[in-house]
Amino acid sequence: MARTPGQAARRDPDWEGVRLHVVSGKGGTGKTSLAAALALALAAEGRRTLLIEVEGRQGIAELFGIAALPYEERRIASVTRAQLGLPGRGGGDGSGSGEVYALAIDTEQALLEYLDMFYKLGRAGKALQKVGFVDFATTVAPGVRDVLLTGKACEAARRKAPDGRRTYDAVVMDAPPTGRLTRFLNVNSEVAGLARFGPIHTQAQAVMRVLKSPETAVHLVTLLEEMPVQETVDGFTELREAGLPVGGVMVNMVRPPVLDAAAVAAVDGDHREEVALALGEAGLGGRSRKPDTVRAAVDPLLDPLLEQAREHAERVELEREQRADLQQLKLPSYELPLLGEGVDLAGLYRLAGELKRQGAA
Repeated sequence: MARTPGQAARRDPDWEGVRLHVVSGKGGTGKTSLAAALALALAAEGRRTLLIEVEGRQGIAELFGIAALPYEERRIASVTRAQLGLPGRGGGDGSGSGEVYALAIDTEQALLEYLDMFYKLGRAGKALQKVGFVDFATTVAPGVRDVLLTGKACEAARRKAPDGRRTYDAVVMDAPPTGRLTRFLNVNSEVAGLARFGPIHTQAQAVMRVLKSPETAVHLVTLLEEMPVQETVDGFTELREAGLPVGGVMVNMVRPPVLDAAAVAAVDGDHREEVALALGEAGLGGRSRKPDTVRAAVDPLLDPLLEQAREHAERVELEREQRADLQQLKLPSYELPLLGEGVDLAGLYRLAGELKRQGAA
């Protein structure tokens, strides 16, 4: 069932026990913004989260208004429940501050790190970098690139500190779009033709154990529009067929209703006289009380207003149909409001508060 903006705070999140949250969606749905918001929401209980970017776009840095991220885990934000507009737990003030770290994975550096880890190449790895081997390897064998990217996220999700506690309470990956998500995550099949044994095969097996475990959830971001919803439905089907754990559906940029249900239902009728009378009573006919004068003043407004009402009614009906399609997936669903001013840092915290309030974190 969809949870809409402004609903009362839930006590228990939907994804208790999940450590790796993979966020994907059709391009233009705002998946990077919601991945960042989810990382903030997950950290709000005084926890530590890691937000990972794998596409090399530096979208995280742009969202948080910071310099381009290097290939290292770096603290980028702190967050409390109060900052998300949420009350404290158990009568407290909710002041426990959590931390969000970020990592922009550099494929070249990740491969050199991998070669040094498994083959002890050391300086020889730097030499391979100079002669272009890294670009060659990841271009000819793209499955290797995906193993490196997903492997880094899986390693972070399971990494432990010297005291035995997890380094991060949760890891959020801003993944590729849904159109190539399953291939990206299903690294076993991608590297099967490259290596049936050895370190690459072992690494792929270890990655798949994490990705297919209850510690992972793949969340899909969509809009209430036909193409994004269809891509979400297709992505859901592909993930299920691949045996990958599907999480929730995050419906982004939801616009508030302007007309009530009765007004939407009545929009196709002939309401020119009613609208003209209402405009006149609202004072849009000027100071004159003469019916002819008032009508002459409001008449130019009628067609544009009625056309806008029809367009709004069509959008409401389309969104109703798209919601129905998403409900067929029988997944937890979260609706995030359209931010008219765009998604700045304040907007990220607002979205994080909505995700927290609706039980996504």
